[in-house]
Amino acid sequence: MEILDLRHFASHDLRPVLEEEVEVWQRLLQWDYQASAEMILRYADSRILPGYAAIERGRVHGYCFFVYEGSKGVIGDLYVLDSGATRGRRREIALELLNHAISTLQQSPGIHRVEAQLLVHPADELSEPFLRAGFHRYQRQFLSLPLDAAYHPPQRPLEPGIDMHRWTEADYQPAAHVITAAYANHVDSNVNDQYRTISGSLRFLNNIVRFPGCGVFDASSSFVAMHRPSNTRAGLLLCSRVSHDVGHITQLCTLPEYRRSGIGEHLLRDCCADLVARRFSAVTLTVTEENQRALAFYLRLGFKPMHIFDGYVWEG
Repeated sequence: MEILDLRHFASHDLRPVLEEEVEVWQRLLQWDYQASAEMILRYADSRILPGYAAIERGRVHGYCFFVYEGSKGVIGDLYVLDSGATRGRRREIALELLNHAISTLQQSPGIHRVEAQLLVHPADELSEPFLRAGFHRYQRQFLSLPLDAAYHPPQRPLEPGIDMHRWTEADYQPAAHVITAAYANHVDSNVNDQYRTISGSLRFLNNIVRFPGCGVFDASSSFVAMHRPSNTRAGLLLCSRVSHDVGHITQLCTLPEYRRSGIGEHLLRDCCADLVARRFSAVTLTVTEENQRALAFYLRLGFKPMHIFDGYVWEG
């Protein structure tokens, strides 16, 4: 099996791999990966997607791509066919692809941080090259909540002066301040360094709200908590559509001074009520296991673990 530069290959070379990967995302995570796959194929045809392909006898059997974001590299995806010539060798090929990607990113001039979250790969499956290269591992859980008309999450009364409204464009800039304050000295700001600064949080919001990087943003099921006396946004929930009847919560956070006030439960209640009204079957989210308080919160509200995967971070 040869490992070659991904930019040598076009969409027709990668399509069989991505077609199988789309099926895996749907089966494992209830996630329609088709739009992301088509975007990868367009980049492949433009010969601008950095990464590597595993090729044998003229056929691509797997790929790994990464992107550069200033001084940071992000491994965006990795998949190896689970059929034909690669059956029984998937992990070996995936590890070889990862070794090439990690080495390239760590040796790229100006790159001081590398992140990776490979959602469809179970925890520990691909840990060896990351840990050998000095990455820190964060185990993360993928949770799902079935939705039906009878769903009524437990909730406490909101504190006086706090109310909810659906996401509007006017919330975009203030939301960056909420995210940055909510994740100060938080484990998730180690997993995703965008949370550490206002400019980084704005990039995160751009990827979620204005760019289909994590499903298609769904303003109808996204909500903001306002503390009216101070005209302060106290918390927010962002939700995207990841398949025709499944939502995915991409962000749920509350300012530290408003925690334990019931805001999180009410944001979830309003999100789920909107999804139920539009006949969604489920809503999903991811949570870092070290964030025990958040994990316990979601489990108490009825979310069930579906999948455990790893997040990896290297600081050079």
